[in-house]
Amino acid sequence: MNPAAVILAAGESRRMGRAKAFLPFRDGTFLSVVARTMETCCRPVVAVFGFDGDSLAGQAPAGVVPVVNHNYKLGMLTSLQCGLRALGAISGPVLFTLVDHPAVQPGTVRLLAETDARIAIPRHEGKRGHPVRLDSSMAREFLAEPSTSKVRDLIDRNKAFIRYVDVPDCGINDDVDDPALYQALLAREAAGL
Repeated sequence: MNPAAVILAAGESRRMGRAKAFLPFRDGTFLSVVARTMETCCRPVVAVFGFDGDSLAGQAPAGVVPVVNHNYKLGMLTSLQCGLRALGAISGPVLFTLVDHPAVQPGTVRLLAETDARIAIPRHEGKRGHPVRLDSSMAREFLAEPSTSKVRDLIDRNKAFIRYVDVPDCGINDDVDDPALYQALLAREAAGL
């Protein structure tokens, strides 16, 4: 069974100064590139918007299911829960990722999709990153959490169920939050690294 995918794009992008989801990257935007990467083995692909959500959701690429989290200021978990609810009855695994990790390789997504762990997290040079794969039971557990919980705390609380997947993919750690990091990403791309 192909996993579903949830792309989290609800933040205010204060440090970047403009919506990260629509920053130019490769032959599209952060969001369109992440969506294409996830679509290599995930269906459906949901993108969750928050700040200026109604406007941004209208710009979602074809094939992406846009969802608006009006409670995005309460934290990332509320956006993940919004995306999980948009999937309806969760009967299979779910991969979730951040829109500011646009250089993740399709091979990384495939490796995560193929694992049967309750939680699978990619790791590059000892540092964990995104996307994160949850099996259906773990996805339902995340959905049942109070909105005050934190995604990282939920993952750490379930550390006995984590399987790390070592990948040769520095894109899992990008976290492009400000213009300097964006320029560094573009320079890395131009250098073919």
